[in-house]
Amino acid sequence: MPDAVRGHLDARAGEWAGAVGLFLCPASRLAELITELIKVKPVKPIALSLVIDTGLGGVPKAVSIVESRSELLALRMVEMPAPSDVDEVWLERVSEFVPEDVIRVVEPRRGGEGWLDGVRRVIEHGSWPKLRCGGLSRENFPSVDEVADFLAVVSGGGVAFKATAGLHHAVRRTDPATGFTHHGFLNLLVATARALSGGDVRGALASTDAAALGEEAASLSDQAAHAVRGVFASYGSCSLDEPITDLGELGLL
Repeated sequence: MPDAVRGHLDARAGEWAGAVGLFLCPASRLAELITELIKVKPVKPIALSLVIDTGLGGVPKAVSIVESRSELLALRMVEMPAPSDVDEVWLERVSEFVPEDVIRVVEPRRGGEGWLDGVRRVIEHGSWPKLRCGGLSRENFPSVDEVADFLAVVSGGGVAFKATAGLHHAVRRTDPATGFTHHGFLNLLVATARALSGGDVRGALASTDAAALGEEAASLSDQAAHAVRGVFASYGSCSLDEPITDLGELGLL
């Protein structure tokens, strides 16, 4: 936690502060975060995404704790995994527990015939669906077709989404240490643009041509870029340096 807080604060004050988003913290480690922030005394509250790992019933207490430390934390987002069936009652409770001015992010369980129906129900209830793009096993990495199907639903639903896990680099690549092929966040950005304009989404997701992807992203009009940002609105990275380095090498900063 000390390293995470220090890295975030340094990045927020650094040259590429505009690329730094929310600080993600599991609800189970909220006390650790508050203890560390009391020590470092940030100049302004940390914009927080609270990741619920304590079950839906733990949301009210976690939100209350954050709101009681408004000098240290500003709650901007609450994200949580959904039960397998993403039922209406559960989603209503999410709406009740999370303040109206805070973004709700819900991750339907991928796989099976009902996955995209779960994504649609999340959208209908006014939450952002979350797409998990990687993890510790091969099953955690969605296929190109699965990501394309997800983008088809969200781009037609008039809602933003968040992507998480596995997006360590801008462009699709295979990790030599694990053999896992990771999606790239630039691939996802270009694929979102194509989903909105009727282009080849799968081609964008599968591409390893960094120069071509960078050129396509850079050539988006202001209107198109704004539309893409309105859909692909957030993604989580375990590194603050790798995304900046990749984008710098591609001339996109």
